Amino acid sequence: MAKIVSLTDAVAEFVHDGDTVALEGFTHLIPFAAGHEIIRQRRRDLTLARMTPDLIYDQIIGAGCARKLIFSWGGNPGVGSLYRLRDAITAGWPVPLEIEEHTHAGMANRYVAGASGLPFAVLRGAAGTDLTRHTPTVTTVRCPFTGEHLTAVAALNPDVTIVHAQRADRAGNVQLWGITGVQKEAVLAARRALATVEEVVNELPPEPGAIVLPRFTLNAVAVVPGGAAPSYAHGYYDRDNAAYLEWDTISRDRETFTAWLRDVEKGDPEKGDPEKGEPGTKRRRP
Repeated sequence: MAKIVSLTDAVAEFVHDGDTVALEGFTHLIPFAAGHEIIRQRRRDLTLARMTPDLIYDQIIGAGCARKLIFSWGGNPGVGSLYRLRDAITAGWPVPLEIEEHTHAGMANRYVAGASGLPFAVLRGAAGTDLTRHTPTVTTVRCPFTGEHLTAVAALNPDVTIVHAQRADRAGNVQLWGITGVQKEAVLAARRALATVEEVVNELPPEPGAIVLPRFTLNAVAVVPGGAAPSYAHGYYDRDNAAYLEWDTISRDRETFTAWLRDVEKGDPEKGDPEKGEPGTKRRRP
């Protein structure tokens, strides 16, 4: 059952050195605040899983928290490369990074298999690629009904999944809407799950297309206004496009990134501490 706790306490209790950690959220509701708290608590040897690692994983990798990345696409959306990710792969700075690459369909189906309690999922998504040669969690199987050769991907069961959502009620049920990606599947596949939310309300009102994560699917909920910034939270605040452009400059240079990292570790809201509400200060729905 989900308990409502501080973000600091939640990360301290549920994210451990050596864990496989999934911070999911597609385009919006990306749990930046939780990622920064992982950096501040200096977690190490993490295996990071995410369909689309972008700025937050670039930051966690640059902070030396990760030893492996499981992903299907990586980049600074609409801007360019992830230079801390590239530095870790090509130069081993600050620590070497192993990568495990999948298609989008493969990653999504790995979460689905994990959420379903199955050992693997079957799809056609890797046909014609070399993934079966280079990725140990991708192989082929023969359909017992048609004889067709299909792609199989191993289930992905993170030690902990962290998502951001718009709101929770006081019992710990979490509601999110907009582009929801694989948050539901990643939560259900995880051994432990944490949600950060913009606010807690007495009752969750109906919202078109909303997903509700019942309290029994989560271990903890932390109230973190602005916790998805500089990505956006549909109905609360917009994407901070300038921050994505700024990250391209910050991440290119080790010294500039190290200065940014020191500010995050101190919790400076002007330098990447969205749980303080900047940038992307929460705006209530009209």
